Amino acid sequence: VVHSKKQKDIPLTDREIQVIALIAQGLSLKDISGQLKISVKTVETHKARSLEKLNLKSRADLVKYALQQGLFDLIP
Repeated sequence: VVHSKKQKDIPLTDREIQVIALIAQGLSLKDISGQLKISVKTVETHKARSLEKLNLKSRADLVKYALQQGLFDLIP
């Protein structure tokens, strides 16, 4: 599991981290599904589980989290 050094207590999966990073980059769920070769529903599930695990409420909160955690470094 690839995590930033700041984020150790929250058990996000690699895929959840990828989805958060791509959301933060501004991609739509449809674009993320195409890039990761998974369904839009699966992307929605990863997003929802991430929000729940992180106790966040919105896409904007995920972007803020990605910035704080250095997840932009994971984007190719």
